[in-house]
Amino acid sequence: MKPEQQQQQLVCEDHEEERINIYCLSCETPTCSMCKVFGKHKECHVAPLSSVYLRQKTDLSDSIAMLVANNDHIQTLISEMEEMCCCVEENGERQREHLEERFEGLVNILDERKQDLVGLISKHQDDTLRRVRSLIGRHSEQLEAAVALLETAIQSMEEPHMPLFIQSAKVILEKMVVTASHLERPEVRFESVSHFVLGTDDLADLLRNIHFSR
Repeated sequence: MKPEQQQQQLVCEDHEEERINIYCLSCETPTCSMCKVFGKHKECHVAPLSSVYLRQKTDLSDSIAMLVANNDHIQTLISEMEEMCCCVEENGERQREHLEERFEGLVNILDERKQDLVGLISKHQDDTLRRVRSLIGRHSEQLEAAVALLETAIQSMEEPHMPLFIQSAKVILEKMVVTASHLERPEVRFESVSHFVLGTDDLADLLRNIHFSR
């Protein structure tokens, strides 16, 4: 049904025989001519209903077009922001992987240096033990020789003949001098590893202050 036909079916509430054909601009409501001439809208500004209808329809059509365009713009913006979210997630994941690789690299370097330094300590320990055990072996041999020499010296003390005693004592005394002079002792603090001190305070502070480059 056309708007004109719908309009013909609407009648005024105050004047039941009058159809609504004008629009009160002051009250913003449709009304009839009788209301304008004699009724409650006689002091109001009015306009033909058809002209107001066309103007409102044009305004609404323009608003609909504007709203559709705005909705399209919002949808485009949403799509762009969703794409931005995906990009942020991908970039964040990529940077996390890069950061993990860098830290793994640092950990590997530290582990390599640790192994090198542990190796130095182990080498020093093995060299020292080898040296000391060698000395223990030599001193054990000297001790055995000294015990045997001591037994010989004690036996020579019982020699009743002076010439024989003098000859044997001379030999024993010479051996005793040689035995005492060949005692070798390890160096002072030979067992110390105090020189393997690792100063890591500055490095620890540096590691604690690792941050992103700006």
